Amino acid sequence: MIETVQRKLEAEGEPKRRNALAAFFIRLAREKPLGTAGAIIVLLMLLTAIFADVIAPYHYTDIHMWDRLLPPGGTYLLGTDSLGRDVFSRIIYGARISLYVGLSATIISVILASLIGIPSGYVGGKFDLFMQRVVDALMSIPGLILLITIMSLVGSGMIQVIFVMGVVGSFGLSRLVRSAAIAIRENVYFEAARAVGAPTWRVLLRHALPNIMPILVIAFSIGVAGAILMEASLSFLGVGLPPPYPSWGRMLSLEGRRYMYEAPWLAIWPGVALTTAVYGLNVFGDAVRDLLDPRLRGGVGRFSQATKKLKKAGKTRAEAI
Repeated sequence: MIETVQRKLEAEGEPKRRNALAAFFIRLAREKPLGTAGAIIVLLMLLTAIFADVIAPYHYTDIHMWDRLLPPGGTYLLGTDSLGRDVFSRIIYGARISLYVGLSATIISVILASLIGIPSGYVGGKFDLFMQRVVDALMSIPGLILLITIMSLVGSGMIQVIFVMGVVGSFGLSRLVRSAAIAIRENVYFEAARAVGAPTWRVLLRHALPNIMPILVIAFSIGVAGAILMEASLSFLGVGLPPPYPSWGRMLSLEGRRYMYEAPWLAIWPGVALTTAVYGLNVFGDAVRDLLDPRLRGGVGRFSQATKKLKKAGKTRAEAI
């Protein structure tokens, strides 16, 4: 009977098995149009960062003192700043800086959160109690204040910003990883691994980590946007990336605030770039979460797609069976 139902569903247009990556993007396009728009924004941002040297008409350090504070026009598409630097070129290179910092800091956060959360949730007991009290103490300090304090101690620089943001961002994420580890540690395959004498590190590496990998992927896709926004906040406050890095936050803080009324494009275009990038990453991350988390598939999975096709044909699943 099951084979009969499968044949009828395929006859009604049920999609055949595809490559996992291709199937994911097909579901993304069909079920998450807003997420698809976010994916396009992320792809354009990634291509812009990779080919910044080709796209940008000038290098971000090129100074043209005779062209200071020119409005957007033919020669300078988005105008120039107070030193005569091309705003369009600096925004293009800023995409590379933002992606580099956001991806690197999020990777560090995910790795550290896994090293803290997986053993804490799996081992439990006094070890879990001690680790969570340490995390609670660190999370009790507002994140931005903690970042500013640490950055004032270690100094500004790209490596410092990436490392500090990665470490601070791992605290909250470790709580999510710990919850996932607690949810799966009583499964049968864990008991089987312990019964055959597998060491704890092997159980964590071979069984715990693969089973919470979807959660880590979701956390990574959503965390990149937060890291980019946090880097812009630090640069806006003057403790992030130092000059001459074309950080969008620093562009808003220095030229954008100083010449806001005389040259408003210095504040508008970095703000538009930052808003677009964060929006695209957020909606794409939300779509990835909905498609990868089985608890959220509910009415948007393959089962529901087949149901919609049957309804269009005027049938129910019971009738199809």
